[in-house]
Amino acid sequence: MFEFLTSKFEDLFFKIKNKGRLSPKDLDDALREIKLALLEADVNFVIVKEFLENIKQKAIGENILESLTPYQQIVKIVNDEIVNLLGGSSSQINFSQRIPTIIMMVGLQGSGKTTACVKLANLIKSKYARKVSLIAADIYRPAAILQLIDYSAKINCEVYHEDESKDPVAVSVNGIDALRKSASDVVIIDTAGRLQIDTEMMNEVVEIKRKVKPHQIYLVVDSMSGQEAVNIAKEFNRQLEYDGIILTKLDSDSRGGAALSINHEIKKPIKFVSTGEKIEEFDIFYPERMASRILGMGDVLTLIEKTEKIIDEKKARQLEEKIYKSELNFEDFIDQLKSIKKLGSLEKIFSMLPMMGKSKVLKDINPDDRQLDRIEAIINSMTIAERRNPDLINGSRKKRIAEGSGTTVSDVNTLLKQFENTRHLLKQFSGGFNKKGFNFPFPKF
Repeated sequence: MFEFLTSKFEDLFFKIKNKGRLSPKDLDDALREIKLALLEADVNFVIVKEFLENIKQKAIGENILESLTPYQQIVKIVNDEIVNLLGGSSSQINFSQRIPTIIMMVGLQGSGKTTACVKLANLIKSKYARKVSLIAADIYRPAAILQLIDYSAKINCEVYHEDESKDPVAVSVNGIDALRKSASDVVIIDTAGRLQIDTEMMNEVVEIKRKVKPHQIYLVVDSMSGQEAVNIAKEFNRQLEYDGIILTKLDSDSRGGAALSINHEIKKPIKFVSTGEKIEEFDIFYPERMASRILGMGDVLTLIEKTEKIIDEKKARQLEEKIYKSELNFEDFIDQLKSIKKLGSLEKIFSMLPMMGKSKVLKDINPDDRQLDRIEAIINSMTIAERRNPDLINGSRKKRIAEGSGTTVSDVNTLLKQFENTRHLLKQFSGGFNKKGFNFPFPKF
């Protein structure tokens, strides 16, 4: 989402880094570039003005113009201001001492609210080890109930619904009573949305709030709607007084104005962000990590957390032993390949790595997930014996593997050569092998 802003900040910091000292004109030029970038990213003008004023005051206060290392100082100041703009610190879930903790989800139709309900349930279940159930209170869209039931089945969560009911308030109240008896730790209510804010919808969610008394109310907002997202958040808060915001579609190509404006305007924390279509692509929002990504400095902590979720430590130790004994084979290779694919697209993985000029690097590298699919197809076309002992693969076998995988013999040769080089390289570094796994340097076709 923030690729545009990241590119602008990288260009700006590159110019500053090449200067020994900053003149007043250099600082004004830098502030002007930041201003244009933020406005183009659809950040509210008043917020941009305040943001720049804060940066200028801090820069003057810390004597950056007289500093021999202005680059590090200006980056820190801009980073701190973006963190403040995004809310300052992460905001965790407040669980009730008396179960169940009731979470009410509200938002407009099309914002991704129903999917966000399931994603939140999955995060609470996996991260906090709580029993989570859901209530289908969107009675106006039969597809919403079916979608909630279907998605919840994938994460093994119960859904309370009443097929014949025409009263979402009664469905919510009855659902809480039923799920309290089933000893659910957390209950998430999926309320109805409309294409736009109207009196009927607001009266309905206000009545559900009055009768159910939820411990937390989250507003789900489509980050692609830009400044309109801020207006929606304002109106919901005026009539409902919610506790936090969930931003969806953060993997889109929108320019980030909603994310950078909404907390400052509404004074409500961004609780969670949806970063993709998969149920697992949903995270707690950390302002400091997001600021780091916006400035092109990566987000290693999130990458580590994602890796720890998918890496089996026992398998990692077994793999280390195989590397040490030079017994690595294509079955191990494809296991690691599948682990990497679980982390998300290659572009997402690269975006979390700290590197200078990342935007330009990504364009040069052009990480293509089809490369991984092609490698997987080649390995899947091998027999079990060939995977376990690549030395068996001769000319005729290469031809068969190429035909079976829809590739060429040259592609197969490239993979075999790269695999052999990798095996030798890992042997040399096996003493320092990371217990959390290893990313193989995959070949490019």
